[in-house]
Amino acid sequence: MATSPARATAGAGPTLRRTIGRRVLLLFVVGDILGAGIYALTGTVAAEVGGAIWLPFLAAFALATLTATAYAELVGKYPTAAGAALYAHRAFGSPFLTFLVAFAVMMSGITSASAAARAFGGDYLAELVPVPTLAAAWGFLLVVTGINLVGISQSVKVNVVLTAVEASGLLVIIGIGAWALLTGEGEPGRALELGTEGTAWTGILGGTALAFYALLGFEDSVNLAEECRQPRRDFPRALFGGLAVAGVIYLAVAFTSSMLVETDVLADSTGPLLEVVKVAGVAFPPTLFAVIALLAVTNTALINMIMASRLVYGMASERIVPRALGLVHTRTRTPVVAIAFTLVIALTLVSTGDLSGLADTTVLLLLLVFAVVNVAVLVLRRRPADPPAPDDAPHGFRTPTWAPVVGAVASLVLASPLTGRDGAVYVRAGLLLGIGVALYAATRLVTGPPADDAD
Repeated sequence: MATSPARATAGAGPTLRRTIGRRVLLLFVVGDILGAGIYALTGTVAAEVGGAIWLPFLAAFALATLTATAYAELVGKYPTAAGAALYAHRAFGSPFLTFLVAFAVMMSGITSASAAARAFGGDYLAELVPVPTLAAAWGFLLVVTGINLVGISQSVKVNVVLTAVEASGLLVIIGIGAWALLTGEGEPGRALELGTEGTAWTGILGGTALAFYALLGFEDSVNLAEECRQPRRDFPRALFGGLAVAGVIYLAVAFTSSMLVETDVLADSTGPLLEVVKVAGVAFPPTLFAVIALLAVTNTALINMIMASRLVYGMASERIVPRALGLVHTRTRTPVVAIAFTLVIALTLVSTGDLSGLADTTVLLLLLVFAVVNVAVLVLRRRPADPPAPDDAPHGFRTPTWAPVVGAVASLVLASPLTGRDGAVYVRAGLLLGIGVALYAATRLVTGPPADDAD
C-alpha cells in the first residue's frame, strides 16, 4: 500500500469513490491539526522562549505552509491515497527509501500518541482525580486501542465528536482572551518578552521545533486525495485554508496564555490551558475544561494509532514487513496484529520518555519526511502527471521553486542539533527506525528483493 505505490495503482480492481468536497476536506484538515499539541505543549514552548509564545508558533506555521505547498503540488500530479511514500517512490524509485519514509510516518504516529498519553496523565487528569502519570498513560492507551479494535466505522464516529469538543475548548480560551482585553485584565506586554536560557536563536529554534508538533496533521489530508471530487481544484484551497484557520486559533491561544498566566507557571504545567481558565475573569468550570482537554488529547491519540496500525497492515499486505502483521480479525475486520504491534511500542515509549521528548521525537521523524517531500516535488516536475479526475481542473497548483527549497533546508535545520534538542530524542528516533530496518531485512531474507529491484 503506502510502501509500494506502483503496485497499488497498477491494479485493475475497484478504486475509491470520489465523494469529498472542498468544505468537508477543509473541516478534516482543521480537525486533524487541532489537538493535543496546543493543549499540552504551550507551557513547554514558554520554557524555551519566555512570554513570546506566539513567535515559535508563527515560525512553525510558516514552515508548515512551505511544506504544504509541496504537498499541494504533488496531490495535483498524483491524486492517490499514499502520501509521502508515493512521492518518494515516484521521485527516487528506491523501495528501501520508500519503506523508510512510510515507516517514519508510521512511527511518528505512535510517538505522537505516546506524547498524548503522557499529556493525558498530567495536570488535566489531576484536576479530576489523582492518578500516577505512567499508570494513567498506560490505561489511556489501552482504552484507545480498544476503540481502534472495535472497528473503523465506530472509530471515525468517535473522532468526529471529539474534534468538535476540542475545537470548543480552544474557542473558550480565545473568548477568555477577548474578554480580558476588553476589561483590561492580564499583561499583554508579557507576550512580547523573549526570555531564553541560551542564545535567542537557539531558544526560538527549540521552541519552533516543539510548536511544530501542534501543527502536524495537515500532511495526513493527502491520503484523502483519491476520494476528493476535484482534488486539483479543491485540495490546495482546503489545505491552505485549514492551515490558516488552525494558525490563527493557535496564535490567539498562545497570546492569551502568555497575557493571563505568568511564564513560570505555564512552563511548570502539563495542563497549561487549564491555568488560563483558572485565572480568567470569566467563570468557566476548570473541571469541565479539564474534561474537554482530555477528550482533545484522546482524539489526537486515536487518529494517530488508527493511522499507524493501518500503515503497518498495508506494509504487511505488500510483504514489505512480515505478513503476520497484516492479520485481520474475522468479526471486527480490524488489523488486530498491527494494532497490538503499535500498542506494544507505544507502551514502551510512554515508559521511557516524557511529554516534550516524545513530542520532539514525533517532530524529528516528520521533519525528515518533509525534507524528502520537498526535494521530491522538484524532481517530479520533469515527470508526467496522472490524468485528472472527471470535471477537475486541467492543471494543479504549482509552488514557486524557492518554497520547497526553503522548506527542505528549514526542515533539516529544525531536525539538526542546532535546536538544542536532547540527544535522547535522536537515539529514540534512531531505534524506532532501526526496528523498521530489521523488519525490512527479515522480510527480504524470506521473500527476496522487491519486484522493483529484480533483474
